[in-house]
Amino acid sequence: MTPADLRPPADDAAGRPSRTLTAATLPLTLLIQAAASAAAIAPAVAAPALLARNGAGPIAVGFYVAAVYGAAMFSSQFGAVLGKRWGPIRTSQVALLLGAVGVMLVGVPHLGVALIGALLIGAGYGPITPASSEILARTTPPERYAIVFSIKQTGVPVGGVVAGLLVPVVTDLSGPIWAMAAIAALCVLGAALGQTLRPALDRLRDTAAPLPSLARIMGPVRFVVGHRSLFTLAMCSLVFSAVQVCVTSYTVTFLTHDLRWTLVAAGAGLAVAQVAGVAGRVLWGWLADRHADARRVLIALGAAMTLCGLLMALLDAATTPVLVTVLLGVYGATAVGWNGVYLATIARVVPIERAAAATSGSLFFTYFGVVVGPPLFGAVGESFGRFGPAYALLALPLAWSLVALWRWQPGPAGPASPAGAG
Repeated sequence: MTPADLRPPADDAAGRPSRTLTAATLPLTLLIQAAASAAAIAPAVAAPALLARNGAGPIAVGFYVAAVYGAAMFSSQFGAVLGKRWGPIRTSQVALLLGAVGVMLVGVPHLGVALIGALLIGAGYGPITPASSEILARTTPPERYAIVFSIKQTGVPVGGVVAGLLVPVVTDLSGPIWAMAAIAALCVLGAALGQTLRPALDRLRDTAAPLPSLARIMGPVRFVVGHRSLFTLAMCSLVFSAVQVCVTSYTVTFLTHDLRWTLVAAGAGLAVAQVAGVAGRVLWGWLADRHADARRVLIALGAAMTLCGLLMALLDAATTPVLVTVLLGVYGATAVGWNGVYLATIARVVPIERAAAATSGSLFFTYFGVVVGPPLFGAVGESFGRFGPAYALLALPLAWSLVALWRWQPGPAGPASPAGAG
């Protein structure tokens, strides 16, 4: 495939993207998402080895995650603004290269350098989803939004699978710095392959678009806050994302600390949860498109997350690994599997031209949940001396989100709405 084979979006007489372009965008956005996700998760997988070199305790995992997603919370607001100026592909390429540099710095045995690396990973992670949402909204029929967005979002657990299986093995063989290098190489590969579709997908960029300012960066947040339906979804995503990242970031620590599993076995346990998340994202997206409305799917997933968290508190070192693995699979399918349905719901509430802004503004709240969740989770785990009770306490915010989703009604969020565009 060459750039000449790819026509720009809305190229034919009916205003539809070419079939070649439509077929190519989903695999590319999936790879980009997987590489960014692997970069964010890999240091948490290698945490036992990395923390031992730095003399830090398990609670440091929570602060690492907070640093990554704190940076992502703000950099996600650049996604819509930079996407207009650079195009969504160039924005994704820059983001992946930031992730590659960041994950290498996290492997350096110095807490200050590792902190800078975490911030760079987050700076790269934030713009990925808004850019991908713009690409897919322009190339996907609306009736297939939930399944296509869900498949793309499987890149998050796919990245977790890569990190869960690759990082422990490379760490045992060569040390954590080489494990981080392997993940950085995946990010570079994603950025290089993106160049293939850049002539088509970045052709609509506006090179004269203004650079980000504080007002423009916060425009998507104001857009979401100004529309009740979007804001309710965003606040529910805050809770769901906190649960998700506690599962993905603390599973290895939970299995090695509470259940006394080896690092390789714990990495495999994380991979099981992430593989289940891949399957869950596709299944839930299919259900939301064909057999149920998205709100009911999200309610069911939230209820299942609540039950899984309560059951996690009952596990100990004597629990058979089969039961632990089954529970991790169900937990992963739900806590990791909700995002595609959520993003597709946002895309349906707003016009196509506002998809990136609505996604960016919503992600501000999504990432805020990731910022505050893991440090609190880690503090609760350390206070109990084990992390099972921390999973159980996640039932409290989940209960609020279930009530909010039960009462949620979609509302218009059109281009004429006041909010200062992103």
